[in-house]
Order: sequence, then C-alpha cells, then structure tokens
Amino acid sequence: MASSVPGPVPLPDSRYDLNTYIGRVKHCAEISDPAMLLTTSKDIEESKRLIWDYKNGVIPEMTPRLWKAKKILDSSIHPDTGDTVFLPFRMSSCVLSNLVVTAGMLTPGLGNFGTAFWQIANQSLNVAVNTANANKSHPLTTKQLVTSYFLAVGASCGVAIGLNSIVPKLKNLSANSKMILGRLVPFAAVVSAGIVNVFLMRSQEIKKGISVFDADGNQLGTSKKAAFQAVGETAASRVINATPIMVIPPLLLVQLQKSILKNKSLGVVTAANLGLIFTTSLVALPFALAIFPQKRFVQASSLEEQFRGLKDKNGNEINTVWFNRGI
Repeated sequence: MASSVPGPVPLPDSRYDLNTYIGRVKHCAEISDPAMLLTTSKDIEESKRLIWDYKNGVIPEMTPRLWKAKKILDSSIHPDTGDTVFLPFRMSSCVLSNLVVTAGMLTPGLGNFGTAFWQIANQSLNVAVNTANANKSHPLTTKQLVTSYFLAVGASCGVAIGLNSIVPKLKNLSANSKMILGRLVPFAAVVSAGIVNVFLMRSQEIKKGISVFDADGNQLGTSKKAAFQAVGETAASRVINATPIMVIPPLLLVQLQKSILKNKSLGVVTAANLGLIFTTSLVALPFALAIFPQKRFVQASSLEEQFRGLKDKNGNEINTVWFNRGI
C-alpha cells in the first residue's frame, strides 16, 4: 500500500470516506480492480516516487495523478513490508485467480477424486494469498506454514467428501432439495476450511500480538487483543466473501439447467458457470471486502493496560489507536 512509502506528511487513506460502508465499498472496488494487473514495475516505481514527493512536501496537495499512483500502490504493495506482492496473489487479481478454482469446485457431479482435487487447489491458492498479504508482525516458519496447509486441506476435503456422501442418503428430502444441497457442499467446505486456515496461518499473531500504532503511524507496541480481533474479523470475512460467490452461481445454475441450459452440452454449461462466477465475483467482492476495514481503529482502553495513558508528541492522551487487520 502507499502508506508504506516513508515521509512525515500523512497520506490520505482514500479518496472515499472509509468510516462509512459505501466509502469502503468504493475503495475496495479500486484495489480489487482487475485493470490494476496491467501495471508494470515501472508504473509501481513511478507511483512510489510520486507518493514520496507528496509525503515529503515536494507536492503540496493530492491530484488525480497522485490518486492514481496511490491506487496502483494500494493494489500492489504490502502495507507492512513495502514489497510488491506477487501478481497472482494481489487483491487486483482476486477475481481472476479464483475463477478457475471456484468453477472447478462448483462443477456439478464431481466424484470424490474431483472434489478432493479442487479443494486442494483452492486451499493451495488460499495459503499463497494469505501468506502474501497477512500482517507481517510475526511471519510463520516453514513448518508452521506446511502444518497449516495440510490441516486446512484435511478440513476442506473432509467436509466436502463427507457431505457428498451424506446428502444423497437424506430420506426426508425431495430429489430437487438434495440436488440444491449437493451444489452447496463446496460452500460449506470452503467456509470451514477458510476459518481453520486463517486461525492456523496467523496463530503466531494471536500468541505474540501484532503492531499497534498511533494516528501519526508511530508504533506503540504489540497487542494480543488486537491480534485476536484482526484474525477473528478476517475469519468472518472469509465466510462473507465466500457466501455470494459460492452460493449465488450454483443456485442460479440449477434454475438455468431447468430452462435455457436444459440438455445443453458440458461445454455450454461450463461456460455459463464461469460467466456466473465471474460476474458475481466482480460485483460482490467489493461489498464483501468492505465489511471490515483493513486499517482498524479501536479505543486504546479496549487493548492491554500498556496502551492506556500514553501521550502523543503534543502531550495529549492517545485515546484511539490502529492496526493492520490483514486480509
């Protein structure tokens, strides 16, 4: 993010009001804009230079060119490290990176092998995205990363394969109800594994705490309470993010297969499935991402005792602090 560029002049968090849900929706639509995938290394370096000029007083005010530079950095740069996030794991790549995997999981009639394959592919992508974008206060060791990955894979495959075997045996449901429940099995698997994945991948943050800052960006210390809130909200966001993408397309596809897609070839059904997933992802993602702000402001009194009674550079008591929630 642009906030990682050094300089004494504070940079506006967004051109939109991030204290409102609609403002965050507009902001998230910018950072998840697939058009940002066309930015080059040269564009990123030029954007860093422009933002540095603003934060160091060379440019006196925000301009359309500066807002574009900020958009490029917010969609490409990690806020803690200042490093460029690997392209497939950036927020701007979220829709495209997940398209094939999500379509695979939502393909009707998958057997156990196909179910396991796509759940493994999905968790592999999740681990990569989580690792690339998580709060970097306490990075995981290789052992912790591998352990988290296999436990998440086990959870997703266990839920998906288990439910696939249970749903057909439900005697009190009609054939149509069983079909609908069967189409929602990937959603249950993704949500359960996503929650497991987040808490395992970020367990060190909960144990050791994450960095907490004042309004000027000065680090005040680390907080376990802030870490638990950050990880908990991120886990909740996994459910919220997955719900429209994993629920709306399969239910719409069920209806379409009864009408305009009836007796159509597998290729046509697959194309329709991809179109539904892509459209839903593009429209719903900003609304889901905006539920919880990434830069989380909280009352200092809600954290550990060490954050109470602190003074800023002007001698005023610091009542509000913030931390990077991660994604």
